[in-house]
Amino acid sequence: MPFAEETKLLKNPAPALRHDSICSTIGSTPLVKLQRSAPPGVNIYVKSEFMNPMGSVKDRLALGMIEFAEQHGLLKPGQTVVEATSGNTGLGLAMVCASRGYPFVCVMSEAFSIERRKMMRFLGAKVVLTNPAHKFGGMLQTLLALKEKHGWYWPNQFENEANAWVHRQTTGPEILQAMEGLKLDWFVCAYGTGGTIKGVGQVLKDKSPHTKVLLCEPSNAPVVYSGIKTEYTTDGSITKESHPVFRPHLLQGWTPDFVPKMVEDSTEQGLYDELSHVSGAEAVAASQELARSEGIFSGTSGGGVLAVALRKAKELPAGSNMVVMLPDTGERYLSTPLFDDVPADMTAEEKAYFDSVPATTAFPQPLPQPNDEGRQVVRDFIATDTVSIVAMESCEFCWTIFKFLKAIGVSYSSLNFDALEYAPGNKGNVIRACTQELTGEVTFPQVFVDGKFIGGAADACIKWKKGELQPLLEAAGVKPPVGDNGDWNGYGGDPFEFLPKWMTKNPLRTK
Repeated sequence: MPFAEETKLLKNPAPALRHDSICSTIGSTPLVKLQRSAPPGVNIYVKSEFMNPMGSVKDRLALGMIEFAEQHGLLKPGQTVVEATSGNTGLGLAMVCASRGYPFVCVMSEAFSIERRKMMRFLGAKVVLTNPAHKFGGMLQTLLALKEKHGWYWPNQFENEANAWVHRQTTGPEILQAMEGLKLDWFVCAYGTGGTIKGVGQVLKDKSPHTKVLLCEPSNAPVVYSGIKTEYTTDGSITKESHPVFRPHLLQGWTPDFVPKMVEDSTEQGLYDELSHVSGAEAVAASQELARSEGIFSGTSGGGVLAVALRKAKELPAGSNMVVMLPDTGERYLSTPLFDDVPADMTAEEKAYFDSVPATTAFPQPLPQPNDEGRQVVRDFIATDTVSIVAMESCEFCWTIFKFLKAIGVSYSSLNFDALEYAPGNKGNVIRACTQELTGEVTFPQVFVDGKFIGGAADACIKWKKGELQPLLEAAGVKPPVGDNGDWNGYGGDPFEFLPKWMTKNPLRTK
């Protein structure tokens, strides 16, 4: 249906300190002036879209599309919403749909960061992954097939005019309000769907016509710069082919393998004055420098826009004012090249700091003396199952053995002495003391097979790797569960994979 400009965006006026739902917190993000990165005399303000509830500018789009669909009868109560996205729109939709009671399915290429898909699933969404080689066209084909088969609602972020409308309603006016009393000389943004450039561009052209607009795209995917337009199918829902100059790029969320309709509209309406390009390496460097110089944690997407803005700012006269869109936060890029050079372990310098001070010791936690009642509890428990584990509920090494036994299909019983039920009278520590007395070991978990102590989590893993645990289990009457790939549930991995992730330097990690 045609877009109705009179659609109402249901959000609280800013500033608001009390909200009826998470959706009304979307928008009203601050402009933050760069203190150390801008060229002398040029004022650069970043529009901090990472301060939206799900950390990106696409929260605005998600809210706008769902509210338009609700108000115009396009979305039925409880109907599933499906969308193809690089992740940020999916996160916004997952949040809005969870808040409004709609199931959400995201179709996303495997090339996009793992953090995005995990966050969406955490919000209750389902994520269908597609072949990266098939680019955005493959995502759209999968989406349309799912929509047709299941009768789901597709907002179609690339064609939905609510996309640009929400930026006319919120982002554009917010920028002008924040810059009141100052001349806004330049506005810099990138494009994914084109909603930001079209919506904000229309506001600036109408309300601040002196403001110049600089649009960014990846240097290795210059689809707008090429001048080659995208051809769509007759219903306009999908492109006929991938754009000839598109190449995969590091700027997740930018520039799909076609020219989005709203970007074409922006070009035809003269909503931007210049088009500039940036490489993935420049984007990564700018994002890292922004964090270290300004304390602003933005993703590669924001780094790309900032790199272009800083390049342009060097050409501007003193006193110029520039607003730069930072689309999202850096947290969803932890598994991407943005963090390739950020170590998880101590660097040589950090190790030197550590070595420069005395070694630490653990504060003592005195245990009660073992007693007959506790000894009986431990003996009775060990006898209850073929595999018995004295453990703690909140212990990563206990989780190691639990996950490993689950992987090989072996059932077990667990006595968690830190459980709430054992707190009165210090019963949990009595059980702990009695177990230590029995085995002579002080660490947990402690694993028993057929009543015999075999060690802790690492010991069990080592025995498996040496082929010693399997016969122990079979001798105790455990029949190897058969999986698709063989005995023991078909498990063929290294059980050390279940050890705590921080143990990257664990000396036991040997093949």
